[in-house]
Amino acid sequence: MRTLIIDDERLARKELNTLLSKHPEIEILGECNNAEEAIRMISELNPDLIFLDVQMPGMNGFEMLKQLETVPEVIFVTAFDEYALKAFEVNALDYLLKPVEEDRLAETIHKVIKNRALEEKVESNGAVHEGRLGQEDQIFLKDGEKCWFVALKDIRMFESEGNYVRVFFNNHKPLILKSLNTLEERLDHTFFRTNRKFIVNLRWVEGVENWFNGGLRLTLKDGTQVEVSRRQAARFRELMSL
Repeated sequence: MRTLIIDDERLARKELNTLLSKHPEIEILGECNNAEEAIRMISELNPDLIFLDVQMPGMNGFEMLKQLETVPEVIFVTAFDEYALKAFEVNALDYLLKPVEEDRLAETIHKVIKNRALEEKVESNGAVHEGRLGQEDQIFLKDGEKCWFVALKDIRMFESEGNYVRVFFNNHKPLILKSLNTLEERLDHTFFRTNRKFIVNLRWVEGVENWFNGGLRLTLKDGTQVEVSRRQAARFRELMSL
């Protein structure tokens, strides 16, 4: 995996580089000593993975992530455990404390490889088409001061609210400045446009029943019920072979 190390401490970068050199799956593209340089290199090199320090002069690691248009997978590396909860709130792959232990890093690399293998399996099975996003893809969401990395498999539905879309995952419902039409174009066939206001994740559908005027009503695993318009009901039946 093509990787960047981002840390303002030279010795910390050197130590991590040495440890990572023992893992042939990891290709170190370079090192950055501040967030501004990291943003530029991420844009230019498009790494798969970054090892990111939290506390850096100027812009910290969390602030840096908010500036990225495309977010790689992230492993935080820091001397402070107080940021662990926040790291997992943004769906970081892992959180390593300095000094990084060799065995602990090996566990993290194993997790990264397993995650990558799952993505490749999904792609080989045709779940991702022509750049469309599928269940195992991860997206970056920002709502005010809060931000998250979320796997699409964890998002149960999208709801249009004017010029915004509300995203439903776990106990969160952030608003993002996107149109439902734009999202529909980016998502693969495991997401379905039920009507003018909703896109649902078909993996979350638990029940289907006939509804008024030839429509359908879907029940999701969390109990949410979403109506399928008559026009979309025909497409849904064809898609699901009902």
